Amino acid sequence: MTDRKTLVGLLGRVQLFEGLSKKDLDRIVQASREVDTPAGRAVVTEGAPGVGFHLILDGTANVSRRGRRVRRLAPGDSFGDIALIDGGVRSATVTAETPLRLLSLTSWNFKPLLLEQPKLTYKLLLQLCARLRDAEKRPDI
Repeated sequence: MTDRKTLVGLLGRVQLFEGLSKKDLDRIVQASREVDTPAGRAVVTEGAPGVGFHLILDGTANVSRRGRRVRRLAPGDSFGDIALIDGGVRSATVTAETPLRLLSLTSWNFKPLLLEQPKLTYKLLLQLCARLRDAEKRPDI
């Protein structure tokens, strides 16, 4: 198991959680759990309901859309941050290329934090607004 201080530091580098206090990050770590996934297993599947967020602690994974590999993920990379909040369907499949160790947070463990910690919720709203503004600046493809 990875020590909490390390997990707090790694989580603080995730775009969605940037700017959160160490105390808020620690609360999120406490609501999360470490999960091991063997090589070759899909962690999430494109089109399936999204129920949470995953941060890669160790190992590598492939991201594919419509059966085509689009990206490789490594330690420090994360996925599922939007699904953590809205529970929408997965936009891609993420498959373990090597054995993975993940820090995983389900939406049902995250929602109580949002309801109990209004400052945390507000900070996350600011992060989501910043991401939306960035997306709006991109030219149409």
